[in-house]
Amino acid sequence: MIQHSVIFTLKHTSDSIQAQNFWDAAKKLAEIPGVQNFECLKQTNPTNKFGYGLAMKFENQLLYDGYSNHPQHVEFIKQFWMNDVEDFLEIDYETLEA
Repeated sequence: MIQHSVIFTLKHTSDSIQAQNFWDAAKKLAEIPGVQNFECLKQTNPTNKFGYGLAMKFENQLLYDGYSNHPQHVEFIKQFWMNDVEDFLEIDYETLEA
């Protein structure tokens, strides 16, 4: 199982139309085949510079790669991510078998 997370800061205020359009488009990413446990998140730790997050899981690398290359994801990156995100950190995890 792969846990894919991006934490980020938006360029726009949370009550702006740009932010609302971003979230509306982001939520549609959950429709892409292979996406599980999709979440839109708001940061609650005041010491973290990133205000928001998106998190989801994939059963395997093949499904994750399919998501990354899916036309809907590619369009989201071009139309919203590149225009609306100020800064971000992307993290992909697999369970550590200790």
